[in-house]
Amino acid sequence: MRVLIAGAGLAGVAAARGFLAAGHEVTVLERSPALRETGCAIMIWHNGTTVLDDLGVRMDGAGQRLEAIEVRSSRGRRVMVMDLERLAAEFGAPVVSLPRRLLLDRLAEGLPEHIYRFGARVTGLHDDGRTVRVRTEDGKEHTGDLLIGADGVNSQVRTALFGAQPARPTGTATWQGLVRPPFDPGRRALIFLGPHGDFGMNPSGDGTLQWLIDFRLRPGEARPSPDVALAALRRRYASWGSPVPELLDALSDKDLELFPHRRHRAPLRWGRGRTVMIGDAVHAMPPMLAQGAGQGLEDVAALLRALAGARSSDPAAALAAYERSRRRPALLASLLATQAVATGGPRAALTQSEWAMRGAVAMPAGLGTWMLRGLIRGVSSRL
Repeated sequence: MRVLIAGAGLAGVAAARGFLAAGHEVTVLERSPALRETGCAIMIWHNGTTVLDDLGVRMDGAGQRLEAIEVRSSRGRRVMVMDLERLAAEFGAPVVSLPRRLLLDRLAEGLPEHIYRFGARVTGLHDDGRTVRVRTEDGKEHTGDLLIGADGVNSQVRTALFGAQPARPTGTATWQGLVRPPFDPGRRALIFLGPHGDFGMNPSGDGTLQWLIDFRLRPGEARPSPDVALAALRRRYASWGSPVPELLDALSDKDLELFPHRRHRAPLRWGRGRTVMIGDAVHAMPPMLAQGAGQGLEDVAALLRALAGARSSDPAAALAAYERSRRRPALLASLLATQAVATGGPRAALTQSEWAMRGAVAMPAGLGTWMLRGLIRGVSSRL
């Protein structure tokens, strides 16, 4: 089967890897002049690392394998510990935090250079029932038996299929960065919860730490500059538990990256004819659940399963099966990611206050791990 893939991000390159291994002819159309080098670190949960293993991605020495997630109150009181190693033993795959570019490099490792067409932004497509033809901005036309839209939150494939459907701002954003902190990052992810929102720290390998703060950012609201934002963050979090103040004091404004959150409502149909979408092109979600990359990898695995043995002359049934298998888990992940953490207001004051955190300490020790197990199974069609 001749497979065209629009987009050379994580999901697109993962799809290229999987379809090449399955013996298909693959062409990747990427709007940028090269594979993306920007971005901080990302967390890949058990469901995502399971797919990476299925794809034969070499992950030894990549990032940091996390042993637990520790939830603390804003004053540093330990509230809950989720045992990731216990779940890794159950699921057969760990949780890893690593720089986005490193994961992309591992996914692309061993893939032939000739499959990529850089500077090839999709501008239109035509499906005649037998093949799909894709026009790109460089004036060329590419023909295949299948088109996979993996071109992200601003997907041109989605626009070509269903018209303009821009992802909507959620009213929240993240200040984040990947740094070398003035302390040992360890092997535990830390989440501090308080009336102002949350503060996360994820060890990401080689002595680095991904830090992040989610906050309210209304559509059209002026975006603060990094230097102004850093001064405000130091004031706001000065009384929070260690090592939050120490980390903020060690940052410079060059260590801040702003990531406004947007979300796509996944449509009832994820494609049409010989075209189908995966990843952020179909279900972009806020990063609060750290499932964006994992859901894209799940899409790739489900699509490969559905198309195994399918005839290039009629993939419709296989594509419909792919959509059915992925719709519920992806929708659940998107909904939970939108509501995972209160970034301020009455909800945060009520549920993330020191008083509320003090009450949460009394919960059974294994409850957090049990809840996380159910969440991972709920958002996965692979586990």
